[in-house]
Amino acid sequence: MTQNDQILAALKQGKTISPLSALREFGCMRLAARIYDLKQDGHEINAVKRKNSNASWVEYEMAQDPASPAPSHNYQTDWRSV
Repeated sequence: MTQNDQILAALKQGKTISPLSALREFGCMRLAARIYDLKQDGHEINAVKRKNSNASWVEYEMAQDPASPAPSHNYQTDWRSV
C-alpha cells in the first residue's frame, strides 16, 4: 500500500493528519506533496491551520460531502437538562 493510499484511507475514516502524525504513522516526510497528489486525483481535502504558543502547522481532513449529513455529536448543550 502506497503512502497516498494509506493517507487517503485515514482521511476517509475521518482522521485529521498533520505532518508530524504523517511521519509517525506512514513514514511520510512530504505530506503536502502527498495531499497535492490526492487533490490532483480528484479528492476534496481541506487544510486547517492550527497554532499554539510555540508553533503553527496545517492539518488535513476530507471535505464534507454536502449531500451527507454533518456528523452528529452528543454534546450536552444545557446543564439544566440533566
